[in-house]
Amino acid sequence: MTMITSYTVSGMTCNHCAHAISEEVGAVAGVTGAAVSLETGKLDVTSEAPVDFDRIVEAVYEAGEQYSVA
Repeated sequence: MTMITSYTVSGMTCNHCAHAISEEVGAVAGVTGAAVSLETGKLDVTSEAPVDFDRIVEAVYEAGEQYSVA
């Protein structure tokens, strides 16, 4: 079963920011897709099973210390 979980990311200022977050979150175990909207600050994570929120937080932090996710 595919599930999509939405988060809000703050601290993004450009498409490079959104791309970096998308790449880091997309590399998290269990994540099959990550779509980031710079305009809305929305992060949609696609997975087959629930992904621990802490893993998402860590991935966003890896993309840049200035970003936060809720």
